[in-house]
Amino acid sequence: MTRFLGTHKGKLDKKGRISVPAGFRSALAGLGEQELVFFPSYTQPCIECWPARVFDEATAGHDGLDLFSKDADDLAGAVFAQAAQMRPDAEGRVSLEERHIAAAGLTDALLFIGVRRRFQIWDADRGEAYLRDSVVRARDNGLTLAPAPRTEPRP
Repeated sequence: MTRFLGTHKGKLDKKGRISVPAGFRSALAGLGEQELVFFPSYTQPCIECWPARVFDEATAGHDGLDLFSKDADDLAGAVFAQAAQMRPDAEGRVSLEERHIAAAGLTDALLFIGVRRRFQIWDADRGEAYLRDSVVRARDNGLTLAPAPRTEPRP
């Protein structure tokens, strides 16, 4: 199981390069994964980053949609057509696509946010505000995690 945890500050250089945080690179290595899939989130002003294998598993449900349906085409346009697959170099750097940078409104100061199976890249100020608001919303809505199903028979 991949776990991208925590928040990490980073920089976007003038050439559009970022350095994937070391902890996130370790999570990828634990998966035996080197490829990442990047695409602009269509629900938040950020870039979604998925290990390629996890992305394939998470999006496999698209194959169950009617081939030429509007839903299948809309989802493909929002996710697959916007995606780019990249492999970080030896120092953990990748070059983000200009359209991804623009779609997420990134500046030079970044915030990498771990989201369990994936991570997100935010403009630092917007990401900090999002985190503050998410804690308030989770608390105010009484959100909690359900316990994992018990796999052992009870005595």
